[in-house]
Amino acid sequence: MIVFPNAKINLGLRIIEKRQDGYHNLESYMVPVAFYDVLEIVPSENGFSFSSSGIKLDTSSRHNLCVQAYDLMKRNYPIKPVKIYLHKLIPAGSGLGGGSSNATFTLSLLRRIFDLKFCNNELEDLAIMLGSDCPFFVINKPQEINNIGITTRNFLPLPDFNIVIVTPGFNISTAEAYRHVKPSGKSIPNSKDLIGNYDKWPDLLFNDFEDYAFGLFPILADIKSKLYEMGAFYASMSGSGSAIYGLFKQGPANMDMLSGFNHRLTKIIGSV
Repeated sequence: MIVFPNAKINLGLRIIEKRQDGYHNLESYMVPVAFYDVLEIVPSENGFSFSSSGIKLDTSSRHNLCVQAYDLMKRNYPIKPVKIYLHKLIPAGSGLGGGSSNATFTLSLLRRIFDLKFCNNELEDLAIMLGSDCPFFVINKPQEINNIGITTRNFLPLPDFNIVIVTPGFNISTAEAYRHVKPSGKSIPNSKDLIGNYDKWPDLLFNDFEDYAFGLFPILADIKSKLYEMGAFYASMSGSGSAIYGLFKQGPANMDMLSGFNHRLTKIIGSV
C-alpha cells in the first residue's frame, strides 16, 4: 500500500511557560498542507527492511520514525515483517512536521494492512509515544494544540488558501530553539476571532520562536518580508523553523522574488 504523508504549518505558536520537567507548555493552531512525502509498506517474507530516497535522511535507519513506529506497533499488536520504503520530499528540521507525519501514517497503514481493530483514540495514544506532533496527523484537520502539543479537537475551519512555503536550505535544531525561546506567557486568539478576519491575522498571530530564529538567521526575516510584498495576507515561520510560509487569497505575485530559495506553491488543507 502507498500513502502520502503531508506536512503541517503552525498558525501562531505561543510558548506559555517552561515546565518543571523541562518541557514547555504551548498553544498553536496546526494546519495540514498539501506537501507530501511518499510512503509504501508491503508485507515481507524475508524479514523487516527500510529504505529511502529523495532528501537524504539525517539519522540512521534504526532511528527513523517510520522504523520506530513499526517497532512500537510490533510490541503492542501481532504484526508480521514488512518492507517500508520512504521517498522524502519534506525537509527535516524545517518545522513542517514531516517526520511526525511519516510516523503516524506508518502506524495507520500498518493498522490497515493487518486489519487491526482499534479506534483513532488508541492510534493517537500510540502516536504520542513517538512525538508530540504525531497525534495531530491522525485526524489531520486544522485544530488547536496546547500543553506540550496535544490535539484538542477545537477545529479551525478554513478555506483551502494558497500557500507558498520557502525552505532556506538550512535547518534549525528543535532542541536548541526550545533552549533559547523566551516564553511570552500569552495565549493564541480564540478561533472565533480568526475566522473571516484574515487581514487581521498579522496583528493576532505570533510565533514566539521567530525572535531566536531571526536573530540567528536574519535571512528568514527577509523571506517573510518578501512574502508580504508578494501579496500574502499572513506570513510566518512554521514551528521552530526554518521554513517560512505565506498565505494568499489568490495566487502570489512575482514568484521571481524567491529565486535562490527552495519554494513551493500549494494549498493548505482546510475543513470547509
